[in-house]
Amino acid sequence: MRAVIQRVKHASCTVDGQITGQILNGLLILLGIEEADTNEDLKWLGQKFLNLRIFEDEKGLMNKSIQDIDGNILLISQFTLFAQTKKGNRPSFIRAAKPDKAKPLYEEMVKLLGQLLQKQVQIGIFGADMKINLLNDGPVTIIMDSKDRDNF
Repeated sequence: MRAVIQRVKHASCTVDGQITGQILNGLLILLGIEEADTNEDLKWLGQKFLNLRIFEDEKGLMNKSIQDIDGNILLISQFTLFAQTKKGNRPSFIRAAKPDKAKPLYEEMVKLLGQLLQKQVQIGIFGADMKINLLNDGPVTIIMDSKDRDNF
């Protein structure tokens, strides 16, 4: 699994003109799932999301987690995080998991984060043409990959 985590002041997802999820103060997480991903990847990333200390404390240092600030999460599925651009100019998405594998793992991540955060996780619609609106705070943007844990 690959994720782009953005600390945001606000974020929302709109599909066909309707808001499907919106948050104030928290994390916008774009989540890509590949064929090789397992529940172990899911659990590892879920814990990392909740424990990342990227929110400012009273001294202005990044020492607080989303749990510490009672923040919110907007989780968006994004297969394009597995784009391969080595050959030519048109990206290949061959490493991205097919919907029959990716959707259950995405839904399980929604469930896991909701349980860990003890509040509802806001979401987009899996496979839909989504419009994401956000105000990145900092900006703070972090990339994580469950298959490359030593470098992220």
